[in-house]
Amino acid sequence: MTAESIDLARVEYAYGQDAFERGRYREAVEHLEKAVAIARPTSPLGGEVQIWLVNAYFAVSRQPDAIALCDTLTRHPDYETRKQAKNLLYILQAPSLQKREDWNTKIPDLASLEGGGSNAGTYTAPPKRAPRKKKIEDEEPIDLSQVNTRDNLFLWIALGAIALLLGGLAWFS
Repeated sequence: MTAESIDLARVEYAYGQDAFERGRYREAVEHLEKAVAIARPTSPLGGEVQIWLVNAYFAVSRQPDAIALCDTLTRHPDYETRKQAKNLLYILQAPSLQKREDWNTKIPDLASLEGGGSNAGTYTAPPKRAPRKKKIEDEEPIDLSQVNTRDNLFLWIALGAIALLLGGLAWFS
């Protein structure tokens, strides 16, 4: 295997990764399959590309292909590839859980609403209103004869406790 073919495999691999990460899974499958064909499948690079290919197969609903390739990768010469393939195969073969219908949130189709044609997805904010100012005349005057002005000694007790605390800290330091 020449250095030029390894570089070409790495380029196809990078294109495949980029396409996969952008959600273009069919394009990712094409690039990753090219990279596997160019790279030696038993090399660490070939194993890494094939792991990505398993994910891409699964993303395009080719589960049998993904499981078969992943099963093959569990016997790969590279330890990391084998380990990843075993973990991935465990996930791919896991049974799907049954969900109750009431666990799903139903999103209504807003296109059927009146005026829901071409601008059904647009949102227009309601016009902003100026904040209402309170009139001074509306406030009731406070009757000072009803206000408790008697000293309840709380302030003096709190100040005394703080003074004792500070005195104790100064004494022990």
